[in-house]
Amino acid sequence: MDKYVCNVCNWEYDPAQGAPEADVPAGTAWEDVPADFVCPLCGVGKDEFSLVE
Repeated sequence: MDKYVCNVCNWEYDPAQGAPEADVPAGTAWEDVPADFVCPLCGVGKDEFSLVE
């Protein structure tokens, strides 16, 4: 599964780990992360993330 990084603070979403602090369980693909997800570090929305190349 692809990783995504916050364009503002560089926090990385790794589907293998999920985002427990945001109630996103491990194994959740980025496409399945809720639309109202916000970066746990800086608070920007899901639209401010980019695919890690």
